[in-house]
Amino acid sequence: MIRIHNFPFSILILLSSIGFFGGCGATSQLNVFSIEDDKALGLQVSQQIADDPQQFPILPENGNEAVYAYVRRLTTRILNTGLVAHADQFAWEIRIINDDETLNAFCTPGGYIYVYTGLIKYLDSEDQLAGVMAHEIAHAALRHSTRQMTRAYGISALYALISGKSEPGQAEQIAMGLLSLKFSRDHETEADLWSVKYLCPTDYNAAGAAGFFEKMEGRSTPPEFLSTHPNPGNRVEHINTQRLSFGCRGEARNIPEYNKIKSGL
Repeated sequence: MIRIHNFPFSILILLSSIGFFGGCGATSQLNVFSIEDDKALGLQVSQQIADDPQQFPILPENGNEAVYAYVRRLTTRILNTGLVAHADQFAWEIRIINDDETLNAFCTPGGYIYVYTGLIKYLDSEDQLAGVMAHEIAHAALRHSTRQMTRAYGISALYALISGKSEPGQAEQIAMGLLSLKFSRDHETEADLWSVKYLCPTDYNAAGAAGFFEKMEGRSTPPEFLSTHPNPGNRVEHINTQRLSFGCRGEARNIPEYNKIKSGL
């Protein structure tokens, strides 16, 4: 079980200085967690995932070196654009989850990135995977998880946690909540936007993430994690519009190599 202890005193000072705000709108952009908190939370969540192979069967790197190298290369290209916040501070570690039935990827606070084999096999090209990776990197770089936690639990609850006056088990509840956290529609839209920005300086199609959502439109039962998110069709339109507005010129690429990686899983 993940446990959160000894939040930095700087957060307590921050909470004291800002006071308490009423209503979720006032806290939608507020984040009471520090960069170091994001890093610590991400490490704890990664350890929790490693300790739960039944739910998260990590694909062993031994024997799967090619796919790990491939996904890491995509990640490095995105990080090297110079546009990713905390590119030099977060871990940006890659883990592949051996689950062909799940079409998903996620990134914890602090940059621990998880990609399901089901998603890799489902997509059609490298730029589509790069678009999804860029989207997940954006969630971590923009610190959506800890912003969402600030909003979900409220300033008063986090103040009680940090000051040692919280209810028994609340720290564990907040930490465990990271594994089931759902981002807001605004955060999903923001991550879509930054996925285009990250890919625009590269030779990838900067609207690569749109390819995933286009495929989702054709499914009668989309993944559960899309149920509360913006409509896939709207997201495709938004992503493509942003690509045009930024003047991005990259195209779909490396399809034969991508198919080779898929066939090796």
